[in-house]
Amino acid sequence: MIADRIVGLGVCLIAGLYLYNVTLIPTGFLPDPVGSKTFPFIVSSVALICGILIIILPDEFTSWPPLKVYGKLAIAALMMYVFSITLRPYGFIIPAIITSIVLSYLIVPNAKHAILTGVGLSIGLFLILNYGLGLGLYAIRGF
Repeated sequence: MIADRIVGLGVCLIAGLYLYNVTLIPTGFLPDPVGSKTFPFIVSSVALICGILIIILPDEFTSWPPLKVYGKLAIAALMMYVFSITLRPYGFIIPAIITSIVLSYLIVPNAKHAILTGVGLSIGLFLILNYGLGLGLYAIRGF
């Protein structure tokens, strides 16, 4: 029960800081219909509401996960950082494949399924983000 409240407090703190940073985003001269602040504002507001609900309505039986889980979370966070810094120089496909393979392997340690998931997920996400949402991503860059 106390673990839930600690996590809820952490979520509220991060969401509050994120919400504050959203207010600092400058509005452009010709903003898009939704606006540059709308999506981050929605994300931060939902996270803040969820954090408050976790504090108000904690689970009765909560325990901290084993230490092995924290190691996996650290590897996952590191991979997301590596993905973010390799996205521009190498394009979307290669960093996404590597990141997806590692994250998939962390969830279910099966190399064959991790490779298939990584390749399929990265190509599928590229098609959705580039052609479906029109983000203008580079597939492979720097080679």
